[in-house]
Amino acid sequence: MVRLRMPSAKTSYYWRTLARHAAQSTKTRSPWHSWRSSFSTVSLIKVVASADEALQGIDLNGITLALGGFGVVGIPETLIAAVSRHEKAQDLFLVALTAGVDQVGTGKIVSAGKVKRLLAAYVGENKYVEEAYFDGKLQIELTPMGTIAERFRAGGAGIPAFYTPTGVGTIYATGGIPLQYKNDGSRAVETYNEARESRVFENGIEYLLERAIIPDVSLVKAAVADTHGNLVFNGTAQNSNPDCAMAGRICLAEAETIVEAGQLSPNEIHLPGIFVDKIIQATENEKPIERLRLRQAADENYDAEHHSGARAIIGKRAAKEFHDGMYVNLGIGLPTLASNFVPEDVHIDLHAENGLIGVGPYPSKLEDVSADYINAGKETITFLPGASAFSSSTSFSMIRGRHVDLTILGGLQCSAFGDLASWIVPGKKVKGMGGAMDLVGAPGARVVVTMEHVTQNGSPKILSECTFPLTGSNVVNRIITDLAVFDVCTKNGLTLMELAPGRTLEEVQKATGCDFRVSDNLHVMDID
Repeated sequence: MVRLRMPSAKTSYYWRTLARHAAQSTKTRSPWHSWRSSFSTVSLIKVVASADEALQGIDLNGITLALGGFGVVGIPETLIAAVSRHEKAQDLFLVALTAGVDQVGTGKIVSAGKVKRLLAAYVGENKYVEEAYFDGKLQIELTPMGTIAERFRAGGAGIPAFYTPTGVGTIYATGGIPLQYKNDGSRAVETYNEARESRVFENGIEYLLERAIIPDVSLVKAAVADTHGNLVFNGTAQNSNPDCAMAGRICLAEAETIVEAGQLSPNEIHLPGIFVDKIIQATENEKPIERLRLRQAADENYDAEHHSGARAIIGKRAAKEFHDGMYVNLGIGLPTLASNFVPEDVHIDLHAENGLIGVGPYPSKLEDVSADYINAGKETITFLPGASAFSSSTSFSMIRGRHVDLTILGGLQCSAFGDLASWIVPGKKVKGMGGAMDLVGAPGARVVVTMEHVTQNGSPKILSECTFPLTGSNVVNRIITDLAVFDVCTKNGLTLMELAPGRTLEEVQKATGCDFRVSDNLHVMDID
């Protein structure tokens, strides 16, 4: 993890504001002035001197505490540090999109022993959290990322519950995800998550009932705040912060820069101050970077690795799925290779579920790196002309609302009828579903899975039935591997459409763990 030291804000408005109001109070005021002042900016000043002062009077024992942020981007570092050292913060029910990393973000509060239960979509990079989970020391309620964001939004909007297609047909819906393991070294499951109520609507599609999240306290981070609590975010550091802020009964915000009320145009403000109770100056502002990635121009080793071999075959073929004008979401890992091979006459907008459309290439040099701009894989990125940034709930609304034309994901296993398993190896490895269940669960979404045809030990990854827990049931439209391309029909199964250059039908049959049809138009992949 890289830590780029960012310049701290140089101006503190708290003491100046306090002094000005003290001076004003010594003046003689008319009754009219007194009445008018009760509606003036004085009563709306929300800036306090420190995180410790912001936490004064709040009972932190056994409460539900929500954190804004995605990975370590947009996390309220100053407020997190204050909670982590607070003596009375115990047995917290912590809600966040991700578990952060060891000793940073969500991970800092967990490793301080303050958390009894964590609700998150992804814990993959936090080894401490994963070990505490398997050792039975921490409850983890794994929940799809878009569902968390929408539960926040619903909580802030006064909506007690809503229906979503995300997670239908998975152990998330039926109550089969381990919530807590036994604390005896056996890694035996003690309790599972609760099953979700479901309902089939007039469109014939099944939906799950999800209840709003209303945290006792929400902690969020902004780039700029004014003294009335209006917040402005920067890039993908916006992520879940607006949703988290809206949901909290109490919202504490920290900002890199605080300005006087009136210095921000109403058109600049991303979150109105009505949702914010107190503001502090961010004093812990390291803004670490999990995955620093720079563009490898003229690097022969990089070109050889990414433009040849099995992974390059998959990436080149996946890029043929792109059509001019598409909005495309690329999953982390193997699917991102497709962006290296977009045809010159095709223009697409890449959507990142952490809150950006118009994802650009990796920065070319360190000076171009911004800790506030990352993709869903937590890698540093740039943005293209016409790009837009938005909140997590807005991002997943685009997905569920079928505004994203194509999703390309990786997978651990695919079934003959379009089931996808991609997020957990029970009892061995838990990363969490992240946003994958949201991406594949949108009714009518086009989903392409890219993966190597067999595992490292030669076992098929395309099977009659998945043996790992599902990310989605009957959701895959096409499978692209280093050997072949299959089209998927949820009723009739697989049809082999293309063979990789130099591969034979017999090789594919041997490497595939289920029967399949062969297209009358079987041909060789176009990867030029």
